[in-house]
Amino acid sequence: MSEELLANQNDYLEAGIHIATKMRSPGMSKFIYKVRDDGLYLLDLKTIDSRIRAAARMVAAYEPKDIVVTASRIYAIVPAQRFAEIIEANFIKGRVTPGIFTNPNREDFMEPKLILISDSRNEKQAIKEASAVNMPIIALSDTDNSTKFIDLVVPVNNRGRRSLAFVYYLLAREVLKARGKIASNEEFAHQLQEFEAKVDAQQQTAKAAQSA
Repeated sequence: MSEELLANQNDYLEAGIHIATKMRSPGMSKFIYKVRDDGLYLLDLKTIDSRIRAAARMVAAYEPKDIVVTASRIYAIVPAQRFAEIIEANFIKGRVTPGIFTNPNREDFMEPKLILISDSRNEKQAIKEASAVNMPIIALSDTDNSTKFIDLVVPVNNRGRRSLAFVYYLLAREVLKARGKIASNEEFAHQLQEFEAKVDAQQQTAKAAQSA
């Protein structure tokens, strides 16, 4: 008997967690379910769900102080930071500084044992630093992302505001469950809205212009 999904299928679909790009990298091909008429690739929901579950278990196996979460894209920063706060992990906003994991002489030097990145295309320096010290890497990856050096790919729409909020909401809940901090979904004392990046009028105008 297959495992029940972590969330209602309709909630997944409404968040657009499965809607990817019109490009695909070789490593991401196996996660694609089909291609829409407009050329956008669609990711397999069951695979997304199982990978979120696996990522949560992997994160829960490490001490919070040994985990670092990174985010650089505008819609990823808020949910990733909220996730890091809830699971008590370290958070790096924006570009990861060269040498932060590899140069002990740096003032900001740190030695995490696990890294979770929000976009393997946009956060190449984080991957470079982590792979240099053989640190396990979990990455939220869209269809156009490289999977090189990634230990656990979580195939998702890693650009959408609602998608990123939903992914990090589920990850936070499942990590706390895996750690034994909560016993059920009902005990998770956080709302999805906490993970959603706010959209101002300027951003909405820019987005409308792009889709016009």
